[in-house]
Amino acid sequence: MWDKPQLLMWFANLLTALALLLLFYALLFLTVHSPLFPIKRIKVDGDLVHVTREQLQYVIKHELKGTFFTLDLDKTRVAFEKLPWVRQVTVRRHWPDRVEVNIEEHKAMARWGSVGLLNSYGERFDAASNDQLPILEGPDGTEKIMIDGFVELHKTLLPLGKKATHVWLSARRAWRFELDHQLTIEVGRDEPVARTARFVTAYPYSLGRLKQPFEYVDLRYPNGFAVRLPDFKPAAAKPENAKDAALAH
Repeated sequence: MWDKPQLLMWFANLLTALALLLLFYALLFLTVHSPLFPIKRIKVDGDLVHVTREQLQYVIKHELKGTFFTLDLDKTRVAFEKLPWVRQVTVRRHWPDRVEVNIEEHKAMARWGSVGLLNSYGERFDAASNDQLPILEGPDGTEKIMIDGFVELHKTLLPLGKKATHVWLSARRAWRFELDHQLTIEVGRDEPVARTARFVTAYPYSLGRLKQPFEYVDLRYPNGFAVRLPDFKPAAAKPENAKDAALAH
């Protein structure tokens, strides 16, 4: 080997390259972990209504660890997403010392029974709210179906100026809803939007003219609907002539 200068030159070049590579790695390691590159600014963007400044400061103080280069972006994102009203977070670095956090909040549209809230995507989340929200109840896994159905129901009821305050979906996918905390309406499985639309069209000319209260309407009829009148008492039939009147006594 020692009498082969070309091989010795190749081996020397290899050792030099390895030394330079190790030196470069060491310099890179020191640069990445150097305190000379701290994160000096953290910018939080988003239309924030429920997430508080105190919550954000807590996450920044306790979860954001490392320098500009070593900060774990995924871990930082997860830390912010643990906050109750946070739906989605994106985290980006901006050279030389800034991190930008963009937060999307949940927009609560309804309560899911008594165990949580539903956002506009039909996603369930746990958070506290004092807002007067409609209540949706159905089998687990139907949250998206119910929020979409509720949106359609809301649009259909707009001409009446009334709102669905409680909506149920049975295991057989039959719909029922409560109108303004007063009237229960049975819709059924088939064509729930079309049935409700027919009810809305007929209401001003039928039920809207009734003087006595009613508490239940059944729309599960092909050409009409049934109404339950709790105080209704059928009038006695009038006799057709005097003889019938006498017999009646």
